[in-house]
Amino acid sequence: MGGTFDPVHHGHLVTAEEVRDYFDMQEVVFVPSARPPHKTGQRITSTHHRYLMAVLSTISNPYFTVSTVEIDRKGPSYSIDTVRHFRTQWGEDTEIYFITGADAVSQISTWNNFRELLSMCTFIAATRPGFKFSGIEEEVERNVQTMEVSALAISSSEIRRRVRRGETIKYLLPEAVESYIYKNGLYREPE
Repeated sequence: MGGTFDPVHHGHLVTAEEVRDYFDMQEVVFVPSARPPHKTGQRITSTHHRYLMAVLSTISNPYFTVSTVEIDRKGPSYSIDTVRHFRTQWGEDTEIYFITGADAVSQISTWNNFRELLSMCTFIAATRPGFKFSGIEEEVERNVQTMEVSALAISSSEIRRRVRRGETIKYLLPEAVESYIYKNGLYREPE
């Protein structure tokens, strides 16, 4: 499950657990991106903080782990390199699913080596109830499975906005992540 996770929240966790259960997965690996090329110029919280929040939020689920593969890589974080890494680590016979949001999938044709990426793994696009893809290429649609997740109404950008305004974020994310955000003074300044 790739993402910026800035911060990780219950929408991410519920999605990962529902997908894991539905597809009978042995493990869901959360992969915080280091320098996502599609977010160039945007302010992103340091990888150190985003990694630790991901660890805090996943520690109680025995099926969840967090990888630093993209954080450790020099240069931009391309999904194709990450999938290649796991393909090498786990072997050619391992079925790899790439869990991400429907908004990301709708832009996949702009990703680095997207055709090769589609051939290396099955994409699972987590959608909000009632979401419909429009205008995505047939080739992409053939290689993507969708799964509605009601908890996706929560967004990282909304959590950051609430912290900046001094509004509550309780129950939107794990308590340990909420405490971490306040302890470290994250998201207080305008983006």
